[in-house]
Amino acid sequence: MSLKNFLYIILIFLICISCSKKEVKKSIITEKSLDLQVLEAYEEGKEALELGDVLYAAKKFNEAEILFPQSEVAPRAALMAAYSYYSQNYYLDAITELERFLRVYPNHKDSAYAEYLIGLSYYEQIVDEKKDLNSIKNSKEVFSRIVEKYPNTDFAIDAKFKINLVDTILAAKEMYVGRYYFDRKKWIASINRFKFVIDNYETTIYTEEALHRLVEIYYLLGLEAEAKKYANLLGYNYQSSKWYQQSYSIFDKNYQKIQIKKDKNSILKKLKTLLNVDE
Repeated sequence: MSLKNFLYIILIFLICISCSKKEVKKSIITEKSLDLQVLEAYEEGKEALELGDVLYAAKKFNEAEILFPQSEVAPRAALMAAYSYYSQNYYLDAITELERFLRVYPNHKDSAYAEYLIGLSYYEQIVDEKKDLNSIKNSKEVFSRIVEKYPNTDFAIDAKFKINLVDTILAAKEMYVGRYYFDRKKWIASINRFKFVIDNYETTIYTEEALHRLVEIYYLLGLEAEAKKYANLLGYNYQSSKWYQQSYSIFDKNYQKIQIKKDKNSILKKLKTLLNVDE
């Protein structure tokens, strides 16, 4: 079963619970024709959604909401319109509908579902982490909010999982840039990227490599004390890692350090100053 079908089942389940737990309210509008119009529009929307005509489905769900905005059908119809867009990858339209739902029905019992669907709509737009960070950052922001606001829900459990995946994507981007600078011997820029990964994405798979790259750079620069510090961190936390084995091999003296002139204005002194390394 696909995720989108699973979410559709959840939405229908939530709607059924809502119907079973609440007494039917008497509308101040007593015209039977209006009630029938609302129900007909809603049912037409469901039929269109099942047939895959999501644009018409969303139109009919919106119509059902607008016809009788005070009814219990209205918030259900708003959610179904949003899901219709989401189900066929109209993510921006889905987000617009869901954000409107949260504004119009701020205390609705299905708010967690609505926010979760917003997070997924951003998450599923992630294509290339090297070029576009907006969808990545937006999805993480929404999932983090879900964990904070709805900690004891299934949505929060999956949101935590998605946050870890997003962090992995962000860490991959930082490592890509760090390696780019490393290959071009831009040591300070490279070091800053690898340290950023360690400080901000320590639970991802890239922490081990980032530690190793710091060992490698500091050793090449002749800063063996710093190199050993990061090698010890790597060994303490990831002793079975291939990156630890590579870091360990660095100290067998097969690596060639960068030759730096030892005058008072040497590059080494500048590096130590910039990197806050003690003499």
